[in-house]
Order: sequence, then C-alpha cells, then structure tokens
Amino acid sequence: MSTTSPNPSAGAATSAAFTSQLPADAARRPTHRRRTTAVQWIRNTHGWIGLWGALLGLIFGIAGIWLNHRAVLKLPLAQQRINAQLSLPDPAPANAQEMAAWLQQALGQSRGPNQTRIEPSRPVPWTEKDKGRKAEGEANAAAAGGENGAPRAPALIQPERWTFNFGGPETLVQAEYWRGNRSVGVTTSQNGFVATLTNLHKGVGMPVAWILLVDTLAGSMIFLTISGVALWMLTHRRRKVGLVIFGTSVLVTLGLALSQL
Repeated sequence: MSTTSPNPSAGAATSAAFTSQLPADAARRPTHRRRTTAVQWIRNTHGWIGLWGALLGLIFGIAGIWLNHRAVLKLPLAQQRINAQLSLPDPAPANAQEMAAWLQQALGQSRGPNQTRIEPSRPVPWTEKDKGRKAEGEANAAAAGGENGAPRAPALIQPERWTFNFGGPETLVQAEYWRGNRSVGVTTSQNGFVATLTNLHKGVGMPVAWILLVDTLAGSMIFLTISGVALWMLTHRRRKVGLVIFGTSVLVTLGLALSQL
C-alpha cells in the first residue's frame, strides 16, 4: 500500500498566489466603499431635490410647452382688459413713492406695487432716429459752403414716466403716469387659467419671494442634470454609449441655438 505525500512545491505556489492576491483585494475595498458611498449620497440627494422642485417643475413644464407651441395650440387665454383714467388729487404726489402709496389706496390694493419702474425724461424716439440723418445733412452742408444760418428747432423732450404693477398673475393692475399729467392710466387684466399659468412661468406680477423660489428651482435643475450624469457614469458599464448620446445632444442643442444667432 502506497501513500502519496503532498507536493511541497505546489502548496507553496498556491500559498504565494493567495498571499499576493490579498493586498490587491485589500486595496480595492476602500475604493469600492467610497464609490458605493458616493452613489448612495448622490442618489438620495437627487431624489430629495427632485421632490422639492416637483410641483414647480410641473407648472413650468406645462406652461413651457404651451409657450413653445402657442402658435399651434390655440388654447383660450380668457383674458379681459379694462382701461381707465384715474384723476390725481390736488396737490399731486411729488415723487414715485408718494404716487405708489396713493395708487395703493385709490385702487383698493392690499399691498404695494410688485414692481416700480421709472424712466427718466429723454428726447422722443423719432428725434433719435432722425439724429443721424440730420448730422449727415449738416456735414454735407458744411462741405458745400457752410451753414445757411437758419435756427435749429428745439429738441422734443419726452417727460418722465412712472409705471406701477399691482396684483398677481390672475389679476394684474398696471398704472402708467407721465409726469406733469393730471391723470393716471390704469389697465386691469383679468386672466383665465392658461394666462395665469403663463404669468406664473414668466413671473409677471409676482413678488421677489417667487423669483427667489424659481431661482432655487433653476439651481435644482442644474444639480439634477449633473447628478443624473454622475449616477449614470457610476452605475452603468456601457459608458461609451452614454457619452455618445450626451455628446450628440450637446452638439444638436448648440447647433440649433447658434444657427439662430
């Protein structure tokens, strides 16, 4: 009866291979843990931020589709406008702040104007258009033998203009005042559902808080885009296909945008 003794050289080789594999596995474990932690953090943050902007994203998405295809989608705006003239008190408000306070009381608004715009006095638009032609004519006259001595007509000056926006996206009240007039032009717009949704999209008649809220949505969209690409790169092996799709979309978007410039 013969017994086979274990091969010392084979056992040594197996032990050496196992020993050499241990450092490689140990080196890969921290990298794998960091990758798993990063994926979990990005996925959780992606979900919470997406939940924060879900309602706003729905509003802006529906309004954006209609605005993008408003020539084809003949949705009724149900918008009604009423124009009126409001006589000023005596004495009239001296500045825009006093005018805003008086308009708030006269129009029965619960809060002050959402937006106040003051345009300084300036030459009327048609004098600006004719300015270049007049300068060219004077240069030609001077070259031909000097000026004819006729007095120049005084430039027409457009008075200062104040514009005040009250209300919100459903009911918008705009007051326009040309300084020196004895009345204020008031336009009241009653908007239906589609027009209200459009005003929410554009921020018409909305306070600063709404604008800041929309800014958070814009920042969320930027983060969702970056985190979505990062999740795809970290969890999918077919990265080349994803890079081709992403690169193609970037080229198409840039091409269509630059073609209209």
